[in-house]
Amino acid sequence: MSNINMFVDLNGLKLKNPVTVASGTFGFGREFADYIDLNKIGAISVKGLTLEERKGNPTPRVAETPMGMLNSVGLQNPGVEYFIKYELPFLKQFDTKIIANINGNTIEEYCKIANILSKTSVNSLELNISCPNVKKGGVSFGREPEMVYEITKKVREYCSKHLIVKLSPNVKDIREIANAAEEGGADCISLINTLIGMAVDIEKETTILARGIGGLSGPAIKPVAVRMVYEVYNTVSIPIIGMGGIMNYKDAVEFFLVGASAISIGTGNLINPYITMEILDGIENHLRTKNYASVKDIVGKIKIPSA
Repeated sequence: MSNINMFVDLNGLKLKNPVTVASGTFGFGREFADYIDLNKIGAISVKGLTLEERKGNPTPRVAETPMGMLNSVGLQNPGVEYFIKYELPFLKQFDTKIIANINGNTIEEYCKIANILSKTSVNSLELNISCPNVKKGGVSFGREPEMVYEITKKVREYCSKHLIVKLSPNVKDIREIANAAEEGGADCISLINTLIGMAVDIEKETTILARGIGGLSGPAIKPVAVRMVYEVYNTVSIPIIGMGGIMNYKDAVEFFLVGASAISIGTGNLINPYITMEILDGIENHLRTKNYASVKDIVGKIKIPSA
């Protein structure tokens, strides 16, 4: 048994440990149940949900890059009602918190899905504001502080659950966006979502992804994610779930040191299905070696040497 206190409280969402998995990289949990004990994960953020079923984008919609991957899956999912009927009962078998990642093309869609899920046994909603706002010409909800505040405030009115707002890194100033989410009523912030990227096939002289551009994840984005978590930690008073290129326990510890209270593993799950357990063990061993009693002892502990 570990003598390290791994418990974290994300402003009302209480986790047995700070290791969670990122939406879109862990399915609905079934896909990994044969590899790891789902009871040992702090929380599972399920595949992004929409009001109705979505088939997703045309293939190819995934491309490997030298330090990560590009994806343009297009939020393929069976819809919120299917999730509630068929996937949620499976997840409720396990001693882990369930985070429902929600998506929409209008504020009204977000509010409807938040209202539906608030009547279920999910523990938290994660508001994905990287979606295009069809009423604003397709511009991402997460691009401007005013829009972030508006959508967070509106969804908060329909959400009786713990509310996480997931921030896009594709913005001018992440601090302004984080402030807007906090002021709109977010209980917690998760960041970062994917960076925008592109890959080219020089023989065919075309993009590898059918839609051209996609979201870049994996080790390549970790320095950007670490910097943004640091900036947001020093801007808001609500807790942060840090993510972006976490491939081992050392990466996870970096995020804690710059201010994340919990971490989320994404692309790493697609490479190594056992990664969550390996990182959890690694964090505990690191804390023990450094003589810390709790994971909370290292949150925000980073020191920046004088220039």
